[in-house]
Amino acid sequence: MIGMNHQRTQKQVLTALLVAVAVVMGRFFLIPIPWTHGNVNLCDLGIMIAALMIGPLAGGVVGGLSGMILDLISGYVAYAPFSLIAHGLEGWVIGYLYQRTHNRYLALSVGVVVMVIGYFVADTVLYTITAGVLGIGTNILQGVVGAVVALVLIPALNRAVRLN
Repeated sequence: MIGMNHQRTQKQVLTALLVAVAVVMGRFFLIPIPWTHGNVNLCDLGIMIAALMIGPLAGGVVGGLSGMILDLISGYVAYAPFSLIAHGLEGWVIGYLYQRTHNRYLALSVGVVVMVIGYFVADTVLYTITAGVLGIGTNILQGVVGAVVALVLIPALNRAVRLN
C-alpha cells in the first residue's frame, strides 16, 4: 500500500511540475504571429512529455491548465476556455494513444491534429474563418516543434525519472 501511495504522489508532483514547466516554456520561448493575434510557443513540449511519461490524465491536466494559464497571464483571456479544451484534449489523446499503441509518432501526430483543429475553431469563433485558416500553419509548426523536442528528450527523461 505504501508503494502505491508513493507512486501516485510521485505522478501528482511530476504532473504539477510539468504544468509549471509548460507555462514557463510557453511564456519565454514564443514567436508572435500578428495575423492570428496569437503566438507560436513551446507549451506543447510540457504537454507531450506529461502525456508520454505519465499518461492521458496527466497529459490532459497539463495541457488544459498550462494552456489556460498561459492565455490568462499573456493577455489572451478570450482564448483561455479554448486552450483549456484544445490543449487538454491534445494531452489526453497523446497519452491515451501512446498507452494503447506504444507508438510515440502516431500519438504525437494525432495530438497535434487535435490541437490544430481546436485552435481553428477558436480563431474562427473569436475572429473569422480566414483567421482560422491562417492559424493552421503556425499551429502545425508549434505542434511539430514540440513533438520533435519531446521525441529527443523523452528517452533521457524516462531514464532519469522512474515512475514504476
